[in-house]
Amino acid sequence: MPSARIPLIFLAKEVGGLSTNTLYDKVWALHQVAQLPGGQTQLFIGLHLIHEVTSPQAFAMLAERGLKVRHPERTVATVDHIVPTTDQGRPFADPLAEAMLMALEKNCAEHHLRLYDFDSGNQGIVHVIAPELGLSQPGMTIACGDSHTSTHGAFGAIAFGIGTSQVRDVLASQSLALDKLKVRKIAINGSLAPGVFAKDVALHIIRQLGVKSGVGYAYEFAGSCVEAMTMEERMTLCNMAIEAGARCGYVNPDQVCFDYLQQRPCAPKGSAWQRAVAWWRSLASHADAIYDDQVAIDAAEIAPTVTWGITPEQAIAVDETIPALDDLPPKEQPLAQEAYGYMDLKPGQPIAGTPVDVCFIGSCTNGRLSDLRDAALVVKGRHGATGTRTFVVPGSQQVARAAEGEGLDKIFTQAGFEWRRPGCSMCLAMNPDRLEGRQLSASSSNRNFKGRQGSAAGRTLLMSPAMVAAAAVNGVVTDVRTMLASPQGTNP
Repeated sequence: MPSARIPLIFLAKEVGGLSTNTLYDKVWALHQVAQLPGGQTQLFIGLHLIHEVTSPQAFAMLAERGLKVRHPERTVATVDHIVPTTDQGRPFADPLAEAMLMALEKNCAEHHLRLYDFDSGNQGIVHVIAPELGLSQPGMTIACGDSHTSTHGAFGAIAFGIGTSQVRDVLASQSLALDKLKVRKIAINGSLAPGVFAKDVALHIIRQLGVKSGVGYAYEFAGSCVEAMTMEERMTLCNMAIEAGARCGYVNPDQVCFDYLQQRPCAPKGSAWQRAVAWWRSLASHADAIYDDQVAIDAAEIAPTVTWGITPEQAIAVDETIPALDDLPPKEQPLAQEAYGYMDLKPGQPIAGTPVDVCFIGSCTNGRLSDLRDAALVVKGRHGATGTRTFVVPGSQQVARAAEGEGLDKIFTQAGFEWRRPGCSMCLAMNPDRLEGRQLSASSSNRNFKGRQGSAAGRTLLMSPAMVAAAAVNGVVTDVRTMLASPQGTNP
């Protein structure tokens, strides 16, 4: 099939930061502390999430100034990026990783911060544990020293990643100096076909809009397709908003959201729950809300999607071929030329059938229970391909317990896959889980940049967990729809 871009329907021209009555506008106004002389807003941060990588320097900056954490009850910590996923005994084999975790433990104890460590039973990737504990709630502003904080926007929150100096600012003042964003509504209507998942929706959007299209925007995901998604699917969608250049992505809170949150440990209880739900409903964007830009996408046009290049924008449907240079807009051709060489892929080559060396199922994008279920459905009764190594890494201790309770771990291990302990693992390879040399990975993570998964020459193809599972079974990129249509126990 050809790999030309599918035209989008743009419903409105950009009018320049004039959005009104959107959830973003409401939450921003509720958290505005002051308008600063330079034009920025001093914005109160309702929930601050920290981990072991970007916090040590921030705490050191506080100590240099003799400052304490302003609102310790609003900062929550976990350990995820540097932890090994095999032996998690202390001390870690990597002395730098051990030092980073010790610094986090020391700082949390000194400032009386909640830390979900290995002994808590709730350790895991920061963007997995905060939702499952009920910390992420509608109407919040949420910040974390991690790009994919946009995940929490699935709950109707305004959530964004920040740098180390901003982590310091939130610790010291519980606020940030920020420019208000414009708001783009992306309406995805219709139903997804079997074998098409939220990850495919995210990659399809990025492919069509581009990795820089969201700069200066918050993305509101809406439409019947999004309304039908589970919270875990919505988290995947919002997680990838940052890959389109948006600072944050969100979904308006609805009954799906409330049902997910109810009875979570940190959610409101008793009469406070009913009051909270009533308030959360009021935060949703009005029917007459004005957006700076609107885009419409037909869910029926979305197929299982795979990246072929070195940005998430360089993606095609699994039954398409690598685009020819002349088929791309001129501004995209230099990067495409670079990607051909780096990935060892040729224009016109089908992406299906591309051999893979390593398969990774996990990450803050796709390490939740439903992701593991989707992968297990493909794997059950089959065995991994000879010569292909597969890691399955649950996003949290809670996810691991639930998956093991359902026997998913046994499905994976019986297929020859490695069942690991919770952590970020091979997503960014700040731990022992890394590609080696020119290995090519089929990955359910979020970035396919050069060297992203640990080897300076390593290559990454992004896809859904089910697609990764299909690749792991066959040793090549495979259209998962053929696997779902086949009897279990047979490899097409």
